[in-house]
Amino acid sequence: MADTTIPLDTTAAVPGTAATRRPGRPTATRRPRSRATAGSGRLAALLVSPTLLVLTIVVIYPTLMALDESLYGTRGLDPKTGFISNTEPFVGLKNYTDIFTQAGDRFWNAFWNTTFFTVVTVSLETVIGVAMALIMHKAFRGRGLVRASILVPWAIPTAISGLLWKWIFNADGIANVLLGHQVLWTADGFSAKVAVVIADVWKTAPFIGLLVLAGLQVVPKEVYEAARLDGASALQQFWRITLPLVKPALLVAVLFRCLDALRMFDLPYILIGAQKGSVETLSMLAQNEASNVRFGPASAYAVLLFLYVFLIALAFVRLLGADLIGEVGGARKSRPRKAREVTA
Repeated sequence: MADTTIPLDTTAAVPGTAATRRPGRPTATRRPRSRATAGSGRLAALLVSPTLLVLTIVVIYPTLMALDESLYGTRGLDPKTGFISNTEPFVGLKNYTDIFTQAGDRFWNAFWNTTFFTVVTVSLETVIGVAMALIMHKAFRGRGLVRASILVPWAIPTAISGLLWKWIFNADGIANVLLGHQVLWTADGFSAKVAVVIADVWKTAPFIGLLVLAGLQVVPKEVYEAARLDGASALQQFWRITLPLVKPALLVAVLFRCLDALRMFDLPYILIGAQKGSVETLSMLAQNEASNVRFGPASAYAVLLFLYVFLIALAFVRLLGADLIGEVGGARKSRPRKAREVTA
């Protein structure tokens, strides 16, 4: 008798197999999140948490407190009751309106001084800092001594630097001896602006030079050798190779210096003095209000300065991220085209 046993198809009775799937309908597969990914996420949050805690204590909390304080007036005679009030009255946005009405001229003068110092000093520091970085990057005898001497001004505290330059710009100081005639550098006028600019550039230009030098260290030497073989001059190598490759480090250095210059206080305060209209900045204006126990207007000035710095930082971040966003968008658009070329 012949064997009539029919072989069973084991895949037919199992749900979810190829035999039971409907043709043309894709199946969705869920990939469980691996433990390594979850562990790395927790580790990243743990590492970032100290920085977030410091930012909260140092930046976020004081900013919120200044914003709250700016809504209150100063203690003194209450015009409604005629009695001395020991509490700060709530005035809303009156401190901000007084800045643009009663103290409008002084505020705009401080605003333009802050902007002037930022634009002029950062521009000069960028040019001098790049030159310093190129000098420190060259291989020559005594390069370590030159690097240390260039970085000395940046290591000196700003208060000490202000006192040093105040001695230089005295009426009988070294600056007037070299010029050969009398200039009142520390008096109220344009010469005071020039003195602040010179002192600030001397101190902080090495900071930009240090960051640009770090960018130059990662540029391969083979790139310059290939450029020399192609007949490129030193100026062409700088514009076509050095400057584009160190652009990220240079932009970060300029951003840091802009944010620092917008908050300039100690150098003009020590070098020239307080309440000098030619060098008074927004930080000095806020400090003057606080020293006169007008904490509400002082907080209003501080909030306006914070908004100014925040807008400048936001504009820089948008500009720094523009190239990256463009590259990502271009890569996304080019992927389907490459896929079609491969399938063709």
